[in-house]
Amino acid sequence: MGDHTDDQAVSGEVAEPAAARVGTAAREDAEPEASDQAGDGGPGAAEGRLADRRRRALAFALAVARKPYWDPPHASYTIRRWPDLTACLVATFFFWLSLTPSLVPRPWYYQGAIGGITAAIGYGLGALLSWLYRLSTPKRWQPSPRVRARAWLAYLLVLPWAIGVMLGQSADLQRELRRLQELPPTLTWHSILIALISLVVLSTLLVIARAVRLLTRAVTRLLARVMPWPFAVALGLALTSVIVVVGTRDVVWDRGVLGVAEAWAKAKDSSTDPGVMRPYSPLVSGSPDSLISWEDLGNKGRTFTGTAPSDDEITGFTGESALSPIRAYVGRAAYEDYEDGAQLAVRELERTGAFDREVLAVTGTTGTGWVNPTTVEALEFMHGGDTAIVTMQYSYMPSWASFMVDRNEAGIATRALFNAVYARWEQEPADERPELLVFGESLSVAAVEAAFDGVDDMVERTDGALLIGPPDYSPIHAELTERRDPDSPVWRPVYENGRHVRFAQYPEQDLALPRGAVWEEPRVVYLQNASDPVVWWSWDLLFERPEWLDEPLGPDVTSSIDWFPFVTFWQTTVDMAVSYGAPAPHGHRYGSNPVAAWAEIAPPAGWTATDTERLSFLLEVRHPPRHGWAG
Repeated sequence: MGDHTDDQAVSGEVAEPAAARVGTAAREDAEPEASDQAGDGGPGAAEGRLADRRRRALAFALAVARKPYWDPPHASYTIRRWPDLTACLVATFFFWLSLTPSLVPRPWYYQGAIGGITAAIGYGLGALLSWLYRLSTPKRWQPSPRVRARAWLAYLLVLPWAIGVMLGQSADLQRELRRLQELPPTLTWHSILIALISLVVLSTLLVIARAVRLLTRAVTRLLARVMPWPFAVALGLALTSVIVVVGTRDVVWDRGVLGVAEAWAKAKDSSTDPGVMRPYSPLVSGSPDSLISWEDLGNKGRTFTGTAPSDDEITGFTGESALSPIRAYVGRAAYEDYEDGAQLAVRELERTGAFDREVLAVTGTTGTGWVNPTTVEALEFMHGGDTAIVTMQYSYMPSWASFMVDRNEAGIATRALFNAVYARWEQEPADERPELLVFGESLSVAAVEAAFDGVDDMVERTDGALLIGPPDYSPIHAELTERRDPDSPVWRPVYENGRHVRFAQYPEQDLALPRGAVWEEPRVVYLQNASDPVVWWSWDLLFERPEWLDEPLGPDVTSSIDWFPFVTFWQTTVDMAVSYGAPAPHGHRYGSNPVAAWAEIAPPAGWTATDTERLSFLLEVRHPPRHGWAG
């Protein structure tokens, strides 16, 4: 089972490769004839050289056919060692699995990366099987050189054809998925480049793994000089593990990946996006009248307050006299701890008269401090600008880095903010208080949910909530999904017959479900697309089949999708990076759907379905889809 080259180097002889032996013999046989023809200086000389090259090529091909692999000259060779055939077969199988479709269409270069990573996992599993076979059967069967050569030759001859067929089928499956998610069926699928990228990634990971093995051997041999061999092996493995873990975590990850991400994010946070100007309205943070300086808002805070719509813009939509909306934003540089930041936010709300508005909304931010302008403006235009929206930045790191480093900080910050705003809101006369709403998107959904002890607490202390694209670890979302009504799918759960909470991908039709059920206030809406990898990604995908692959599948999930250990995890991980590639409502794009959701949660008097359509169109024009990760 597999290739084991150590046995062939026991004698210490350095075996000359067959191709080199045959090539040398061919050159020796051809030299006299070639020199005789060269003496003519005529056409015969050229024909002789051509015949010589043909003989050499034929001799080389025969040598490769007899022995299409290479034996290391010594058993100690670790990095420069011919691959294991069993491991190669399993790696090829895993590469094929990586070509299956996932939640969203993916570009060819990401497919190359996924293919290399999953092939490396397959190679490791195959190598483990070979090792276990050698370990469990001391008197194991070993293939003869002829059988071994024919096995390798068959693999090498079939592999290019098989890879071509696999990549062709995967392109067809990607086109099917694109049609399902309203994308043009045309597809750029560079099969050769996919195979090359996968091979480079696989080779790199294999070399790294063999280098670690070589390090383990070296450490073990050094320790064996001062202690018995079994103890040296155990201690060598332990020391190598520590070196690899510490090196990967502290050097590669913390000082490398996170260090670069933090430096980039810090520079970005100190910048201002093109077209964003400091506001002079006293109703927004960062203005000359504000308690928070323009510089302390951070990049996303300056965009949030510097792009607030004017009363004239809102009047142009409503046709009636409108107010300038209030936007309060506390940047991370403006406070020391979260309680201080929350109190600063309350003072900013008091300064602007926010507690006299019709609607007061509290929202969380993503890692960079981003807030979706479509969700904010939907509420502001809908209520004629008679709104106040407040948030507090807890980090300037990208969401993926914030998730890895300080995921819990988002919930702690948002809980402090909501509790402070809620305590001040309660001081207002009950019949004069503004509607108190909460909302969030992506990472900020988990942050908003952390402000409450459960869905009942959220319903008790707010007048409504809009939560968009909730990550898998969002506490209330996880509870609602787990306790959903029987027979409702995980991608469109029904909780308590839709009494307070409803889920939607297509709000106009999904929020009407279940049919005939009364939707009581306060109302909570979750916008979640069945194909959103942010909603479904979790570490459990490594070893456990997820419920979102059970029948019936979501409306934009291809029937060709399936779960495979390790493979689905990496596919979904990469899907998050390209989740903005499809139009709304697919992937992690939600477009203007917040308009329809707000129309159900907190509609103003006289609001109609036509108004929802008009506002949706306006916001799609004001905020057209852009590629890239927002927060």
